[in-house]
Amino acid sequence: MTVRRSWWKVVLGVIFTALMLFPVYWMLNVSLTRTQDLRLDPPHLFPINPTFEGFEAVFRQQLPNLGTSLLIGLGCVVLTVVIAAPAGYAIALLNMRGGRTLNFVLLVAQMIPAVVMAMGFYAIYVRLGLLNSVGGLILADSTVAVPFGVLLFTAFMSGLPRELLQAARVDGANAWRTFVSVVLPMSRNSIITVSLFAFLWAWSDFVFASTLARNSALKPVTLGIYAYIGNNTTQWNAIMATAVVASIPAAILLIIAQRYVAAGVTAGAVKD
Repeated sequence: MTVRRSWWKVVLGVIFTALMLFPVYWMLNVSLTRTQDLRLDPPHLFPINPTFEGFEAVFRQQLPNLGTSLLIGLGCVVLTVVIAAPAGYAIALLNMRGGRTLNFVLLVAQMIPAVVMAMGFYAIYVRLGLLNSVGGLILADSTVAVPFGVLLFTAFMSGLPRELLQAARVDGANAWRTFVSVVLPMSRNSIITVSLFAFLWAWSDFVFASTLARNSALKPVTLGIYAYIGNNTTQWNAIMATAVVASIPAAILLIIAQRYVAAGVTAGAVKD
């Protein structure tokens, strides 16, 4: 009976996994489908006459956009960690006044729709001259990643052993030296988790990019995909090919950082 139940679980797991991965397969299928075959009814479940014209368009037209997205993603990671890690340390370990209130404000900030934030950024960027700039997109994307980072760092650092911090103070380390030499090395999982979230958010952002960098010379790949959509013609194989290529860095990062993310997300949930 136990074996039979376990087989049912395996079968259900395979079915649910196949359903969740089917959009990924269909994206790959369409990317290899010829333009004249895209309107077939019913559509082919696999490309009968595969073509690489979509991928040729990607490597011919989208490589600069992929490089721009990579630059924005890495910039967002650096800015987010630089701001969120010290903020989490101050709230969790330095008995900062108003720490709980700040945590609540950051939680509320995450509930603000990105469209509303984009309109506010547009009004500010017009005055500051930051429209259509990579730096402006990095700053805008970081405003979404920083609140999440602060909350995660606060939760993790609250569970650090106080004895280690007291030992550092006895050795003469000030608050900043304790943060750099003791707290940061112990926060590796949280740093990786926050960095991954910040990168993936900046990599996949379309709302800020379309509002703040529509006329930029350096466009992220999300705007590059949007350029394939026209009033009369939509290049679906090029769109899906670009999506496939753009998904590869995210998938690789998720696979590499999987165990660190699992540890980082649950950090601080249970205290000894």
